Amino acid sequence: MLIDTHTHIYADAFDDDRDEAISRAQSVGVSQMILPAIDSNTTAIMHKVKQAYPETIHLMMGLHPTHVGLNYEEELAHVKEQLDTHSFVAVGEIGMDLYWDKTYQSQQQEAFARQIDWALEANLPIVIHCRDAFAPIFEVLEGVNDSRLRGVFHCFTGTKNDALRALDLGFYLGIGGVVTFKNGKIDRFLADLPLEKIVLETDSPYLAPTPHRGKRNESAYLPIVANKMADVFKTTAAEMARITSNNAKELFDLA
Repeated sequence: MLIDTHTHIYADAFDDDRDEAISRAQSVGVSQMILPAIDSNTTAIMHKVKQAYPETIHLMMGLHPTHVGLNYEEELAHVKEQLDTHSFVAVGEIGMDLYWDKTYQSQQQEAFARQIDWALEANLPIVIHCRDAFAPIFEVLEGVNDSRLRGVFHCFTGTKNDALRALDLGFYLGIGGVVTFKNGKIDRFLADLPLEKIVLETDSPYLAPTPHRGKRNESAYLPIVANKMADVFKTTAAEMARITSNNAKELFDLA
């Protein structure tokens, strides 16, 4: 059994074969999938997918940092309304992304901090999107003095020092297709970290693992990530699946 802790199965890329993609994932042992929110435009389709697969699909709620713009206050109000009226397993994906554009850096940081507060109020983990933003993200996290703060750095691509800093804060690392890339680099130090703090993900339809790199990713490719991680940690694929699934269950309070 595997758990895909981060998949955008609701995305337009799956409009033609969403049911088939979920079936393919289930057929290779992916029993549960966790869907991150982007903004208010994705809420309805996320709930629709959850209703169709209530035992398989779990939802997060949050405002993605690249969607923090002029109307971010309205978007944050939507996130809060959803958190107050529906059940979610995490607040996410939230964080900061300074790779493409730094125009709304201060607003991203403010939105991140406020959504952390809501996660603490709801006693939910957070799922962090971090791209070219480890310094400001750690600044926010290290300013939170609350034992309930927990979560995962999704699609972790930082350095070993970044990883250790995240672990020191009690966070998990989400590992996906990047670990299979020749230039991914993270496979060089992951084995030095505790496997008990790692969860697996696809981030589909993005970041497909080798040999599918450059094509649409899907949850059915999660075993490729698990197999690579088993090689990195010098264990079996079955043991990798067992440990990382248990980690996901613990972090997201899944049955």
